[in-house]
Amino acid sequence: MQAEDCVFCRIADGRIPSAKVYEDENVAAFLDLSPVNPGHTLVIPKKHFKDILDFPCELAPAVCAAVQKIAGALVAATGAKGVNVLQNNGIAAGQSVFHIHWHIIPRYEGDGLELWHQSPYPSAEAMQEMAAKISRAIQE
Repeated sequence: MQAEDCVFCRIADGRIPSAKVYEDENVAAFLDLSPVNPGHTLVIPKKHFKDILDFPCELAPAVCAAVQKIAGALVAATGAKGVNVLQNNGIAAGQSVFHIHWHIIPRYEGDGLELWHQSPYPSAEAMQEMAAKISRAIQE
């Protein structure tokens, strides 16, 4: 299943050129056009799925294996001291291409990328209430 207007589908099937770093029957990986750091790679399933809510769990092992392989190769190729593996879902989370994808970003101490802004719970009770609310939603 491909989406005709999806840029990542067109990259996956070769209609748009890319700097591919990996490909197998389920997954394609290529360099991000706007990298955070050199080597920043995107990993996609070749079939079109909008986001994590649309993504079939059956493909997770293939994607996870590719992400792990590519992360190790990025560290070896770039000399990075670590990697971030990020996956955004929805506009509010920063998703700009609506074909599920994982970012593998090589990281270096002091590279300036800051990912987290903490917003602590106001109390232990508020934290437990949120945990209970999520648990109920999982069971529904």
